[in-house]
Amino acid sequence: MGRMSKSVFKAYDVRATVPDPLNEDVAFRIGRGAASFLLAQDGLDALPEANRRSIVVGRDMRLTSPSLAKALQDGMRAEGADVIDVGLVDTPFVPFGVNHLGCIGGVQTTASHNPAHYNGFKISKLHGKPVGAQTGLIEIETMADAFDATGDIRGGHTEVDLWKPYRAHVFQMLGTSLQDGSQRLKIAIDASNGMAGTMVPKLFLDVPGLDIVQINFENDTGTFVHEPNPLVEANLQQTRDAVKAEGCDLGICFDGDADRCMVVDEQGGIIGCDLITGWLGQRFLKQANGGCVVFDLRSSHSTAELVREGGGEPIRSRVGHVFMKQAMAEHGAVFGGELSGHFYFSENFNADSGAMAFASVCTAIIEDGRPFSEIIAGARRYCQSGEINFVVEDKDAAMERLIAAYPDAQSDRLDGVTVDLGDWWCNVRASNTEPLLRLNLEANSDDVVANKVAEIEPLLGTRVEH
Repeated sequence: MGRMSKSVFKAYDVRATVPDPLNEDVAFRIGRGAASFLLAQDGLDALPEANRRSIVVGRDMRLTSPSLAKALQDGMRAEGADVIDVGLVDTPFVPFGVNHLGCIGGVQTTASHNPAHYNGFKISKLHGKPVGAQTGLIEIETMADAFDATGDIRGGHTEVDLWKPYRAHVFQMLGTSLQDGSQRLKIAIDASNGMAGTMVPKLFLDVPGLDIVQINFENDTGTFVHEPNPLVEANLQQTRDAVKAEGCDLGICFDGDADRCMVVDEQGGIIGCDLITGWLGQRFLKQANGGCVVFDLRSSHSTAELVREGGGEPIRSRVGHVFMKQAMAEHGAVFGGELSGHFYFSENFNADSGAMAFASVCTAIIEDGRPFSEIIAGARRYCQSGEINFVVEDKDAAMERLIAAYPDAQSDRLDGVTVDLGDWWCNVRASNTEPLLRLNLEANSDDVVANKVAEIEPLLGTRVEH
């Protein structure tokens, strides 16, 4: 058939423009490769015999998703796998389905926050664990390369509606006072014309205690009012404006496939996900009588301080959901969070969930009783640069220059390079796909942040201005 384009397979998933290089023929071959990989996993003997060939498949709202998901399923069935089609769902729904039904794996058809002409596949294996380059995606690519885009359909196909058990699963995180309406919150939710436009109505619109102001819930046209990436500050403007105009208690903006979200307070102020992690971490630690909270190493030092003050052990992790989930499992953590808006729950098989994050934030605000800005003020202890990108050809040499420039610093190489001088610290990581270094710096004042960024800048290359 010819070798598949490298641009289709990424570090954590399959993602590319449609129809070139990603199309139905390529999707069929990926389906064959994914099924072959999932059917050959260790541990399938522990499943009931009837489940040992079953794979959950879902899809997002992109106009190309139905045909790509169909081609993917046909490829799986050509390898003898039985497909359980859960339909139009948010990405966390698929690993839930894998665990709820006891299947060998699952695939969500989505391109997350990418523009409308992209699509792709997020693959999960046994227990809903993510499949990335280090955990099977390279093997799937190799097998897909070797397969033709044809094959006789052998496996079965079943359509299953799991929204009722999914709602019960997510509602573990939603307080009873909100569920019964004895307490109320008004929330502006921007669905970003993505899967939150399906998920939120299915789960939350009829909850008595939630008064939801809907923004960009339409998700059937294949277009986005704004890029479905809440990490970009401009994409939060509609949420911030609605919160202030409608007198909301908080605002939430979801990404395209609704596994990530960003939060704003009742004044429209953006709250960093590292602060959310520390604040919610205290709540989960109290419920569990201690334990660990995992956060990515770019997070504010206040995150670790909040975890310790809550009686827990803070665990720094490499950036990325594969590493976060691995750290959650290794340490038996009660909760975890990344700056990117992924939040991880022990009750969710250590996986991330935008819906659970939303429910948890709402419940924690109600339990506290104060305005959200006042609640989170205690977590705002330091000043941060935000992520600054630098163009440099020799990324390793630039990071070595940083280490050499501060010989008295505490430093580590858990993910890129981190140097800590006490009154300020920074992390510099290399992009996987571009000649870029990403700097995050934190200090006790804005002046120190500005001075230290200027001091470090010549070591790292040419700053990318947005």
